[in-house]
Amino acid sequence: MIELFRIEFISVTLVDILDIVIVTAFFYILYRSLRATVAVQILFGLLALMALSVVVSSMNMKALSWIINSLMSIWLIAFIVLFQPELRRLLSELTQTRLFQMFSRSGITQTVEEVIEAAKELSEKHIGALIVFTRGQNIKVTIETGVPLRAIVSSELLVSIFNPRSPLHDGAVVIEGATIVAARCILPLSSQRKHAGRNLGTRHRAALGISEQSDVLTLVVSEETGAVSLADRGRLISEIPIASLREQLLEHLKPSLERSDTNVPAL
Repeated sequence: MIELFRIEFISVTLVDILDIVIVTAFFYILYRSLRATVAVQILFGLLALMALSVVVSSMNMKALSWIINSLMSIWLIAFIVLFQPELRRLLSELTQTRLFQMFSRSGITQTVEEVIEAAKELSEKHIGALIVFTRGQNIKVTIETGVPLRAIVSSELLVSIFNPRSPLHDGAVVIEGATIVAARCILPLSSQRKHAGRNLGTRHRAALGISEQSDVLTLVVSEETGAVSLADRGRLISEIPIASLREQLLEHLKPSLERSDTNVPAL
C-alpha cells in the first residue's frame, strides 16, 4: 500500500485514512443517538480506554496493555447489557434510512405478500382492518398510542389481531419494513366525510387522516362491504380488487428516494 505520509515511526496510508473516517462516522452516529441518555457517559469511558490502549501499545507496555484491553471487553459488555433499549432504538432508526431501504426490497415484497393474504381473508370474512406502512417515516407519536409488538409480519398474526374477539382489533397496526411494531394505534381522523358521493366510516377517515399528516400508506378493509382501499397523501383509492392489490402496494411502497416529490392533491 502506498504511504501517504509518516508521523515519527507510524506510516499512514489511504486505507488508514479510510479506516479512521469510517470509525469516526460510526461513533458520531452512536453519540448523536445516545447523547440524551446516560449511555453516552459509558461511551466516552470506552473511547478513553481505546485511546489509552493505543498509547500504551505504541510504548510496548505489554502488561498495562493487557489490563486495558481486558477492561475494554468488560466495559463493552456492560454497555450492551445496560443499554439494550437505546441500542434497539438506534438499530431501528438505521433500518429506516434510505440507504437501508435500497437493500431491503425483498423484505418489502415478502411483507406485501403476507399483507395480501391477510387482506384477502379479512375481506372474505368482512372483518374490518386498518394497516399503516410507515414507508421510512418515523411516526413515533402514533406508535406510542398503541401496544408495542415488534413481531415479524405474517398473515396469520394480522388476521388474529383484527379478529373481533382480539383485545387488539380496535385501531391500527403499524408496519415498519418487515416488522409489526405496534397494534391498536389511534390515528387522527380526516375532516373529509364523503368520497365518491358516499359517507366515509371511521376507519376510512382515520386512514385518510394519517396519510394527510405523514408520509405513510394505509390499507383499509371495510367491515360492511369487505372492500379493500388504500389511502396515500390524502387520496383514497377505493375498492381495489385483490388481484390488483399486489401491484398497487408495491407501487406505493417504493423507497422515498424513487418517489416523486409532487404532492398528490387531497380529495
